[in-house]
Amino acid sequence: MRQIMIAPTDILALIDIQPTFMPGGELPVPDGAAVVPAANHLLQTHFAHAIATQDWHPAGHLSFASMHPGCSPYDEIDMPYGKQTLWPDHALQATPNAALHPDLLTPRIDLIVRKGFRREIDSYSAFTENDRRTPTGLAAYLRERAFTRVFFAGLATDFCVAYSAEDAIQAGFQAVILEDACRAIAIPLSTSETTLTTTRTRLSQLGVQFATSADLI
Repeated sequence: MRQIMIAPTDILALIDIQPTFMPGGELPVPDGAAVVPAANHLLQTHFAHAIATQDWHPAGHLSFASMHPGCSPYDEIDMPYGKQTLWPDHALQATPNAALHPDLLTPRIDLIVRKGFRREIDSYSAFTENDRRTPTGLAAYLRERAFTRVFFAGLATDFCVAYSAEDAIQAGFQAVILEDACRAIAIPLSTSETTLTTTRTRLSQLGVQFATSADLI
């Protein structure tokens, strides 16, 4: 990967860096806590501006497997807006595990976008909910601030980071996923594929770049 020079029109997007997605949380991503020091390093050394997302579910959210008798976490069901993976109850509003991680350098974050707060629809992306139509307002914010390229870090690479990067491209921004500052769930899909491998292929075809923190100058 060629080196990437950070410009004033670049912004860092920190996706769902919350204890609920880390070891000991309700929906742990393997090695998820490793994104905290990686994100702090990026905030301290490369990015003057950052936004963060916060998964923020009410009790009884319809993406929870517990709301669908006979279903288990990671099953897939049809919802009015399309296919939906079911999850353990997680990121419950106003609980400690739904807060941004206490070690994250939150004073360096310009904006926090909460998502998934509507009981009837899940929201992976920082830009739109899972119906792919309802906006969070982030695209308008970035345009108003004259940002043109978004760098992504956080959890999980193959879900909320991936959907956010895809939507950034669709909204007309450049998108770069910093792989060393992300971690994936990597749900097996076959003997040779996981949600991470298929997501990486799909995003590359859409024009999302993959890099590491070491590529930034």
